Amino acid sequence: MGKPIIYILSDSVGETAELVVKAALSQFDDGPFDVQRIPYVEDKGTINEAIAQAKEHNALIGFTLVDPEFREHLLTKSKEHNLECVDIMGPMMDAMQRFFKTEPRLEPGLVHKLDEDYFKRVEAIEFAVKYDDGRDARGIPKADIVLIGVSRTSKTPLSQYLAHKRLKVANVPIVPEVEPPEELYNVDPKKCIGLKISPQKLNDIRKERLKSLGLGSEASYANMDRIRQEIRHFNSVVDRIGCEVIDVSHKAVEETANIIVNIMRQDSR
Repeated sequence: MGKPIIYILSDSVGETAELVVKAALSQFDDGPFDVQRIPYVEDKGTINEAIAQAKEHNALIGFTLVDPEFREHLLTKSKEHNLECVDIMGPMMDAMQRFFKTEPRLEPGLVHKLDEDYFKRVEAIEFAVKYDDGRDARGIPKADIVLIGVSRTSKTPLSQYLAHKRLKVANVPIVPEVEPPEELYNVDPKKCIGLKISPQKLNDIRKERLKSLGLGSEASYANMDRIRQEIRHFNSVVDRIGCEVIDVSHKAVEETANIIVNIMRQDSR
């Protein structure tokens, strides 16, 4: 006699059900089991074929099917053939439906879509860190969005905020003494966003920054002539690129981020 078989039926890949089954199997020492997935169940015919296989091998069935009709069909057929059949997700969904007083979406594979969403977000966050503050110009062509601005225009927090929306963001600081990377002028201008700020607001922000570092506010970093020079240079760069410019002087990071997302959506139409 061969190894006992456990069939796993799912309307998605069946990974969730297999994890539960293997976790339960770890509590038994009666020898090896053969766990076989039957994924992407989309009709009763597939269920009937699985029942026939399970009957032939006297197998156990575990399943995650979100369609109530399919769940009922599988349970009924299993009972007719005296097969042990376990609904892995159904009872929890039924309890949640009662608890939340809300109908479930009944859409297969949502957990994997959530996983994919999570990994895209992590990837975007790692991208923002890697290509922060002009650290590596090779990130500019790969980015979904390229933020351009002088120091203290919230480029880094904006990059991280947008990364949580699964957008890959590179940011480039604009300094008069440093020529912007050539990649900035070769990339699609629609991907670029200039962050503009008023000289007085920038002066206030930089003074606070110097104070937090224990430095005097007379440093050139917070000097108004220096600030105006930086802003003139910034204006010349964004004019050459021909990109959108947002005035961030009195905007929170979240507000600026929403404007950027809306600009990107309009450009993608």
